[in-house]
Amino acid sequence: MQHAVPTQRAAGARLHTRFTRSLFGQVLIALALGTLLGLAFPEFAAKLKPLGDGFIKLIKMLIGPVVFCVVVAGICGAGELKKVGRVGIKAVVYFEVVTTIALALGVVLAYVFQPGAGMNVNPHNLDASAMAAYVESADKVKSAGMVDFLLKLIPNTIMGAFSSGDVLQVLLVSVLFGCALSLVGEPGRPLVRLIDNFSQTLFKMMGFIIKLAPLGVLGAVAFTVGKYGIGSLKQLGFLVILFYGAVLVFVLGVLGIIMRLCGFSVLKLIRYLRAELLVVLGTASSDSVLPQVMRKLEFMGIRKSVVGLVIPTGYSFNLDAFSIYLTLAAVFIAQATNTPLAMGDLLGILAVALVTSKGAHGIPGSAIVILAATLSAHPAIPAIGLVLVLSVDWFIGIARAVGNLIGNCVATVVVAAWERDIDRERAHAVLDGAIPAGDLDEGLSAAAQTPGEVPVPASLPGVASGR
Repeated sequence: MQHAVPTQRAAGARLHTRFTRSLFGQVLIALALGTLLGLAFPEFAAKLKPLGDGFIKLIKMLIGPVVFCVVVAGICGAGELKKVGRVGIKAVVYFEVVTTIALALGVVLAYVFQPGAGMNVNPHNLDASAMAAYVESADKVKSAGMVDFLLKLIPNTIMGAFSSGDVLQVLLVSVLFGCALSLVGEPGRPLVRLIDNFSQTLFKMMGFIIKLAPLGVLGAVAFTVGKYGIGSLKQLGFLVILFYGAVLVFVLGVLGIIMRLCGFSVLKLIRYLRAELLVVLGTASSDSVLPQVMRKLEFMGIRKSVVGLVIPTGYSFNLDAFSIYLTLAAVFIAQATNTPLAMGDLLGILAVALVTSKGAHGIPGSAIVILAATLSAHPAIPAIGLVLVLSVDWFIGIARAVGNLIGNCVATVVVAAWERDIDRERAHAVLDGAIPAGDLDEGLSAAAQTPGEVPVPASLPGVASGR
């Protein structure tokens, strides 16, 4: 009995040390400190925005090379090019179905809860100058047809794809290069090994950068609270609350059912990715965790070729939470300005949003720009009403980024299960915590021990690698 108290203290100290050393714990602490700084020293906190911006830029500089290495290595390891094409087609089919459900959910919730009803806003009294910065970009998106969209996928030069930071352009170059390298056969094996080794170096770089995640989150949260004040968090209005609820319903309801049909739990997936989701929560950008999320999905037992194709494509084609916002905000503006909408108008909004949502990634102020393009293409709703949602766009953007990331991770699991390219036994062990990934640095360095393969622990003998 004399040793009971010291033992409990030692266990508590170990738990405390493990928490503070983990990425999850450090980001959680940074969120709390950022909020306190914003409350106590708002002017100083508002100047910390470069910390968050700098962290996101550091991660973005790795996205192009990481996507290239993962896709090329995945295609070369897939064995046959028909399989690569099959994975791509299944991913696009899934994206379109789920995006349509998300768009419809936004309309339904807007009509059920009527967030804009009773505002009685006169569009002629709104300040159009606030929209000036978004009008030109919106016109470009609206005027761009399918041909323009497809041409935009083609970079001017191979290196131009990487310098522009357009994920779809990088993906196109990666797929073409990977297919060509796969057809070269044995003479190309040294280059495949070189690319695989290069990817390990990139992930080591990512390990250095991710240690700065708490600092980036601290700066982003301190800026937000310092500029808008904690009171603003209470005054965001019914639209913001409804959107957060809509994302929650979509993730737990729609995505939860889809994951259950595949034999997995969306809640366990969220728990597994909790550190990355916290970073997104603090920075309001899913770009900030793209490389490490890809690696964690590989660590979970999903083939590299599936992860490399689905995740980058999903960043432009599978914006679930963004799609909910498009239709919810459009109907909200109609209700706030007392604009009647017939069933034909609603179907028109859905059709236009299904197209315009694909151009969202990589555009500054993308949510407002794409929403402006959607309303401009369907003039029944006054586009000037966008001024109403400008002030709360940052807070809505947090839920958009988190919802989009979860949706893309679920899409990867679904396509992998559809293709039988997921090691189910390993995936369950990882999601249940039987195979601890630890924090990002430890877990992903373990996954990188054997280039091109996911390591199989001794506790699971006989499990095929990379399945």
